[in-house]
Amino acid sequence: MEAEKQETLAVETGQPETEAKDPQKHWYVIHTYSGYENKVKANLERKIRSMGLENKIFNVVVPMDDDVEMQNGRKKVIKRKVFPGYVLVEMIVDDQSWYVVRNTPGVTGFVGSESTKPIPLTEDEVKNILHPEGENIRRRSAVIDVEPGQSVRINSGAFEGHPATVTEVDRERGRLKVVFEIFGRETVTDLNFDQVEKI
Repeated sequence: MEAEKQETLAVETGQPETEAKDPQKHWYVIHTYSGYENKVKANLERKIRSMGLENKIFNVVVPMDDDVEMQNGRKKVIKRKVFPGYVLVEMIVDDQSWYVVRNTPGVTGFVGSESTKPIPLTEDEVKNILHPEGENIRRRSAVIDVEPGQSVRINSGAFEGHPATVTEVDRERGRLKVVFEIFGRETVTDLNFDQVEKI
């Protein structure tokens, strides 16, 4: 009798019995054309709504950090992308959801996989990237003597603990560009002097 009730419920809701349970959702990283992160987010969110995929694709995030810059003697908060060229998606991966994400304009693929079985982020990676305890506001006060080509260690933010190589130094703004490996790819990011230490 109970089995018949479950079968009827599944037919009424249009969902198979297995989907009535709470399937596990994970965060995945998708690679995008540089500068297309926000367009990919908007396109994907539009697709999710139009195709009724809210029960499979839950969140689309372009990780951002607040940066404080001094301009004309005033502090100005500027939003910067933490992972240029990457977007995070919280989803349940099946053939349909994978296809929708993979075929969104501007998306070049899931990071960490060539197949329809992308590799999810670990809980620690998600915590570091999404800053659950609040946005980091970074101030330019530190001075570090580094030159392009030198090795540094990132000591704060989403990439904390990663070794990196300096590619550009902007002493006037107190910023530098570094390259390091994450998600199996070389990634370039823009950091403040106080976010790195010499190795």
